[in-house]
Order: sequence, then C-alpha cells, then structure tokens
Amino acid sequence: MATHSMRRLRLLVPFAVALLAGCATFHSLPLENGRGPQRIADIKVPAASMPTPRLRAHAFDPTNGLDVTEVAMLAVANNPQLKVQRDAAGVARAQAYRAGLLPDPGVSYAYDHPTGNPPPGTTNSFTEGLSLDLGNLVTRSARVQSARAGAREVDLNLLWGEWQTIAQARALFDRVYFLRERVARLEREHAALAPVQVAITQALQARDLTYEVAGAGLNAAAVVTTQLGTAQRQLNRAERDLHDLLGLDASVPLRLTGGPFSATPDPGRVRRALTDMPRRRPDLLALQAGYRAQDEKLRAAILAQFPAITVGFTRARDNSNISSTGFSIGLSLPLFDGNRGNIAIARATRQQLHDDYSARLLTDRNDVQRLLADLDSDRRQRAMLVAHAAELARARKAARSSYAAGRLDWPTYLAIRAGSLAADSALLTLEENTHATAIALDAMTGHWPDATHILHGKTS
Repeated sequence: MATHSMRRLRLLVPFAVALLAGCATFHSLPLENGRGPQRIADIKVPAASMPTPRLRAHAFDPTNGLDVTEVAMLAVANNPQLKVQRDAAGVARAQAYRAGLLPDPGVSYAYDHPTGNPPPGTTNSFTEGLSLDLGNLVTRSARVQSARAGAREVDLNLLWGEWQTIAQARALFDRVYFLRERVARLEREHAALAPVQVAITQALQARDLTYEVAGAGLNAAAVVTTQLGTAQRQLNRAERDLHDLLGLDASVPLRLTGGPFSATPDPGRVRRALTDMPRRRPDLLALQAGYRAQDEKLRAAILAQFPAITVGFTRARDNSNISSTGFSIGLSLPLFDGNRGNIAIARATRQQLHDDYSARLLTDRNDVQRLLADLDSDRRQRAMLVAHAAELARARKAARSSYAAGRLDWPTYLAIRAGSLAADSALLTLEENTHATAIALDAMTGHWPDATHILHGKTS
C-alpha cells in the first residue's frame, strides 16, 4: 500500500514541476539618474507612430533645428508624463487579461500511515479531492467587459494626453517665439536710447540740465531696462518649460527654427464640431468607456449577490481498506451582507460618472464658445493695433531723423519712442494671445483623427 501511495506522489511531482515551469520569473529594473537623453539626435521619434496625420507626414530632422511640428513630434515621443500614461495603459491591459482568466481549481491529497499496534488488516489511508469555485464564473462575463472598457478608457485618455501634449508643444513654441521677438525689440530700444542717455548725462555734468528736467529721460532708459529684464526672465522660464515638456535636461541645446504655429479655425466648422465632439474627442470617449466599465461593475455586483457555489469531488480510502467516492457542494447564505453594500457603491459611482460626463460636456461646449468669441475679438482688435503700431513706427523714424538733425527736443523724441514701444509690445502680446487661443480651440475641435475605434475595442 505504501508503494501505491509513493507511486501517486511520484506522479504529482512532475505535475508540480510542469506548473512551476510556466510561472513568471523576476528581473530587476534599476532606476535611472533622471537626467534623460543628453542629445536630441539620440531620441527615437518614429513618424509612423504619431497620433495625427500632419505629424506622420513630417520628416523629423533635428540637425537643422526644430520647427514647430518637430517640437510636437519630439514631445509625443519623449514627454515624461506620456510615458507614465503609456505604462498605465499597459497596466489596464494586464488587468483586462487577468479578468479573462478562469479560476484555478483546487487539488488536495492527504496520506495517513497507521502507527503503534494497528489491528490486522489495517491499511494506509488517503484522501484526494478536486474543487472548483463556480461563483467566480457567474460574474466573469461582467468583469471581463468592465476590464476591457477600463482598458479602452485608459487608451483614450492616452490619446487625449497626446493631443494635449501636441497643443502644449505648439503653445510653448509660439510663446518662446514671441518672447524672443519681445526681447529683440526691447534690445533695439535699449540700444537706441543709449546715445540719448549719454547726452543727458553729459548735459547734467556740464550743468546744462537740472535733474528735475532730466528725470524723464533717465527714467525712460530705466523702464526699458526693467522691461528687458522681465522679458528675458519670461523667456528663460518658457524655454525651461519647453525642456520639461520635451523630457530634456536644461543643459541640452534647443535650437528652434521657423515661424510660430498658426491655426485659423473656421467659425462654421467649429460650431459643427460642437455637435460632433462626443463622437470624436478622446477625453469624452474615455468618459463614455469609463461609464460602460462602471455599468458592468454594477452588473457584476448584482450577480455576486446570489449564493456563491463551490463544488468538489473526492476519492478516499480509510484504514480498514474501504474506498469511497463522492462530491461536495458549498453555498454561501446571503442573509446579512448579500453584497448589498458593494451594489450600493457601484450604483452611486455610476450615477457620479453619469453626472460627471454631462458636466464635462456642458463645460467644454461653453469653453469652445468662449474661445471662439475671444478669437473673434482678438482679430478685430488686431486690425486696429497693426495700424496704430505702423503709424507710431513711422512717427518714430521721423522723430529719429529730426532729433539727429537737432530739430526735435529729446523729451518729445523719448515720448514718441515710448509710445511706439508700447504699441509694438501690445501687438506682440495680442499676437501671442491670439495664437494661444487658436491652438486651444484647434485642440478641442480641430481636424484630429477619429478615436471611436478605440471605444469599440479595436486596436489603433
């Protein structure tokens, strides 16, 4: 009898080894130093993987500098937050895979060898059994559908994150562009005021001017110097923000080329896009997928209120050499819990997601209308500012000639220059704001790829 039991054990050993052979193994993943790539040329930017047709059709070549489209491509490929979102998408897919796995059956084996002085005819006893939890199978379909919808939600949020990163890259590129224009304009003004300041200083030293009269002239240079310092700090901050968005260390040179990104959303197309947003915007589709996932969670919670069933099959032999076979059934009694708490939580969460989607849709529609109105206002204001700045630029050039010829006093000359500088600064600010508004509006309603294939579970 002992031989029979040992033979059973020898059969179980290869079975256990085979199970262990299919187990996952551990591999360490050392942390990085957090500095990122030291050269842009070392970063792989595959155009085919870009999320929009415009980016996929653009060749990435950093050797001649980065234009606004290449900056957007680099941001999609190397932005640290997008990398985290892609990792989260991998986690969601793993959770969907786990939800589809069937529960493992349970196997048991017990062996008893009599000791002491057993009566004649006493044998070794054993008990072997197989059990399976059927309750898990009842909720499996709902859990699988919920996990798949959750994975689609994460994929859609990732796509929306890529859209937003593209918009941020364009907005930061434009901000750096216009701040460089502002710094250049202030540097030219600072250089133009230098001879006037020298003349005022010499006049003060010669006692041809009093400080009461010269104060306005001295203050003009100080104002421009302060404005130049502020603009330079803003430019440094914008360049650092762009480095952060691109996942680059601040020491990596970033040579930007070309003009700013310009978008001119058509008001008619924007209004049509308002009705189409729930079918195209990834963030809204993600909320829809999240709502479906929660809907399935509620269904699973309702199914789980029914008694959990566990079935088992046993085969045994006792010490008197009597063999038996049988089965067992276990039922939970939903008398006190009955999963009612989880059902209430799942139902309340679904209602929250329902209202969250409605609130987001309303807010986004209002934001689109506001951005469209702001853009229209900026365009009307721009025509006036362009004409005003051009007129003051002509006055500045005429005043410079008159001042050089001695036909114009320096206070009037400085006043004309200050007015021209203020007009140019206002125009640059308006241009930057208009571009930022157009980029935001384009990101919300622009010609982006359709994301409904992700919602319906197809791979992109």
